[in-house]
Parts: sequence; structure tokens; C-alpha cells
Amino acid sequence: MKYLIPVVTLLYASGIFAQGGTESQPKSYNFNLTEAIAHALEHNAKVINAGRDIEISRKKKWETTAAGLPQINAGIDYQYNIEIQKSVVPAEFFGGQPGEFTEIAFGTKQSAIARSTLSQLLFDGSYIVALQASKTYLKYYQNAKQKTDADVRETIINAYGSAVLTDESIKILQRNKQLVEKLLSDTQETFKNGLIEEENVEQLQLTLASIQSNLNNVTRLRNISYNMLKYELGLEIQDQLTLTQTLDQLATESVATSLNATNFDVKQNIDYKILENLNEQRQLEYKLERSKALPSLSANLNFGYNAFSDRFTFLDRQQRWLNYSFVGASLNIPIFSSFARSSRTQQAKIAIEQAKTQLIATEQALQVQFAKAKSDFDLAVEEFQTAKKSLDLAERIERKQQVKFVEGLSTSFDYNDAQKQLYSAQQAFLQTMSDIINKRSALERVISSN
Repeated sequence: MKYLIPVVTLLYASGIFAQGGTESQPKSYNFNLTEAIAHALEHNAKVINAGRDIEISRKKKWETTAAGLPQINAGIDYQYNIEIQKSVVPAEFFGGQPGEFTEIAFGTKQSAIARSTLSQLLFDGSYIVALQASKTYLKYYQNAKQKTDADVRETIINAYGSAVLTDESIKILQRNKQLVEKLLSDTQETFKNGLIEEENVEQLQLTLASIQSNLNNVTRLRNISYNMLKYELGLEIQDQLTLTQTLDQLATESVATSLNATNFDVKQNIDYKILENLNEQRQLEYKLERSKALPSLSANLNFGYNAFSDRFTFLDRQQRWLNYSFVGASLNIPIFSSFARSSRTQQAKIAIEQAKTQLIATEQALQVQFAKAKSDFDLAVEEFQTAKKSLDLAERIERKQQVKFVEGLSTSFDYNDAQKQLYSAQQAFLQTMSDIINKRSALERVISSN
């Protein structure tokens, strides 16, 4: 018993090391925004499955096409008659009395049939419509893939912006912390010399504690932001990710890149394309219901062998097999359905009108959406420029108040107010840069079909 625990421990540890050896090692990635988007459009889970939907629709298209091509089927049927069915015949056929009947069993105890059938659809209106619908079906999933790409692109831009926003916030808070720590140290020395009151030191201590709390919170948010971005990029959470563009670079690019808003073509919007596809589907559904009133014609060729025996001798070479073959055709003519077909056709016609109305409403909604997205982007640019001026002003005020505070010309409360004003301006400036990136992404999402 005393050897059991070490052995179990050794086996358990070996299992852990074996499992650890099979795990993939973390990888390192360096992305600017363009590279991040390109990577996501290849590795994001939603993008991958959207591509698979296209492959499924291609297979579905061929499945529909194959329904009108020659079909060959073969089979083997075996039957064992537990009790052979009997018939009655006049007994006089076998020397009996007139008016009497004799039971006779026709057939053998066992029988087998080997058969094959070749069938070909000659004409069916619904098949023709199905071929057209399969193309629309494929086009729908191609549009859906395009929409998924656009959604993922917008998500990556926003997630990238959020991540670099936390990076920039941490830098600013660390810089503020260093400045306050130095000022606190100098103030404490001045207080020791009896030149200022203790409340000046305490006020700076409160400011430093507030900065440290904010720094801790933003650091936690940074981890969350990066993990969310890794997820959207299709990376493992344990992978190392470095973003090579700063928030300021992204904001500057967004402001500098002009958009030709006057040439907004609603028909290039992916949501509009999808609704056009829906209209095509409704038209085909209407044609399908109408085609069901047409005759359908098919032909088939059958060939086979059958054998009979009272014992199972079908695998013997001496077993006799009797062949048969025939060719046939089937014509189906719909005549009267108690107006059920007419009802379905009218329903499909109403669905067409619904789809048309929805398309018109969507066109108008996209125009409004574009106008709002353009207005939001313009406002974000204006707020960015205003926030930049406010930050410059807040920095000058804070520097002046710091000099006055150090020289004893102002109180710690005056300096604290200037600090709060500066910190607020810093956060507002960062947020306006993030807003520019997000609003630009939303505007491009409306304008572009890619």
C-alpha cells in the first residue's frame, strides 16, 4: 500500500506532461489594421462557415441538375413463402365429380429476382424552374458570404480600435502617474521643511490613488479587448498579439481619407443585393406553382432475372434464371385539384408583391442610413478637432497651475481642478479618435459592397 501513492502520483504526472506535450505552442502575430482584416477574412469562424455554405450550395445545385439526368438503380429481392397461397379449380379437371373444387398451390417455396432500372425524366416544368432556382440559391449564399465579410471587417476595425485605445490610455495614465509621483515627492520634501501645509500632500496622494485605480482598470480592459480581438481574428487566446498601428495613426488616416459621398449607389449595398435575390426567389416560386399545372413525362427501361425453387439453390450454378425486360413511359396530366393549385399560385403572387415592397422600403431605409452615417462621421471629425484644441488648452492650464502650486502661488485645490480638467480632456480626446474610426467603419459599411 505504501508504494501505491508514489506510483499513482508518477502516472498522473506523466499524463500531465504527455498532455502538455500535445498542446500547440503559442504563436506571435504582428498586425496593422489592414493585415488584421485580411487575416480575419481567412480565419474568422463566421467567414469560414459562410464559405462552406457556398460549397454546400454548389453541391445542392448539382443535386438539382442530376435529378433530370439518367438514373440507374439495381436490386435483389428474395421471398420465402411460409405458406404458399392456394387457389381452387373444378375437381372434374382432375377426374373428380362435377360441381366440386380442388385446392391447388401455385408457385414454389422460394423465389428471387435480380433487377435493374434505367429511368429518364423527359419533361417536367418544375424541374426547369428548379434548375433556375439552384442558381439563385447559390447566388444567395455568395451574397451572404459577402455580407459576413463586411460584418467581420467592421467588427475587426472596431475591435482593433478598442484595443489600441486601451494601449493609449495606459500610456497616458502611466505618464500622469509619473508626473504626480515626482510632484508628490517634491511636495513631501517641501512639507518636511515646513513650507506648505499637509493638505497639499494629501491632495496629491488622493490624485495618485485615483490614477492608479484607473490604470489598474484600463489594464484589465486591455486584456479583455485583446482577447476579443484574438477571437475575431481566429487566433488562440494564448497567442501573442502585437498591434503595429496607434490610435492616432488610425484616426489620422480616417480623417485624411475622403469619401465620395455623392456617388452612393444603393444597389451596391449588400443588404440591397440580398433583397434582390429574395425577389428572384419569389418570382421562381410563382413560376414553380404555375408549372405544376403542366404534364410531366418520364421513361424507364427495366431488365432483370427471376428464379424459383422449393429449396435455397439460387447460388448454385445449376439454378435456372429466367430473364425479362420491358420499356415504359409515364405521363402525368394534372386535371383538377379543387383549386388548390390556384390557391398556391395566388399565394406566390402575393409574396412577389411583398418582396417588391420590402425592396423599395429597404432602398429608402439605406438612403436614410447613409445620410445618418455620413452625418455621424462628420460630427466625429468635428468633435475630434474640438477635443484636440481643448486638450492643448487643458495642458497649458495644468502646466501654469503646476508652476503656481510649486511656487506657492495657488492652493492644491486649484491645481487639482486643473488636473481633473486635463485628465478629462485626455480621455475625451482618446474617445473622439476612437469614434472617428468606428464612424468611418460604419459609413464604409453602408457605401461599400465589399
